Amino acid sequence: MLLNSQPISEDLGYLLLRISAGGTMLWQHGWPKLISFSERMDGFADPFGLGGAFSLALIIIAEVLCSALVMLGLWTRVALVPLIIGMAVIAFMVKGDAAFKEKELALVYLFAFVSLLFTGSGRYSVDRISFK
Repeated sequence: MLLNSQPISEDLGYLLLRISAGGTMLWQHGWPKLISFSERMDGFADPFGLGGAFSLALIIIAEVLCSALVMLGLWTRVALVPLIIGMAVIAFMVKGDAAFKEKELALVYLFAFVSLLFTGSGRYSVDRISFK
């Protein structure tokens, strides 16, 4: 009897989604913000009135740390929560009045991260290896 009757292709799909969404978020969005923190902090969007530097620090934590955890499949569902919140804030608050094409990328990430929240990390993840 198989312990996990999910097809391997389904788990490979979860792995690909984790690596592609988490990886592009980390390398294309989070890392550039991290290395240019001091230049960006004064002009960064502040939708909640917490200050640009604090808002930038929060999104860097989501885009760098949480994206890395998603890629690894380590504490995936917990790591997805800040990413989902961040993408929702960008799509609906920061770019809320903008044309759809301006917020399309944030929405694509949002839906990818929500999908992973529902499905979990899949068989090929650190969670499955270390918590078995």
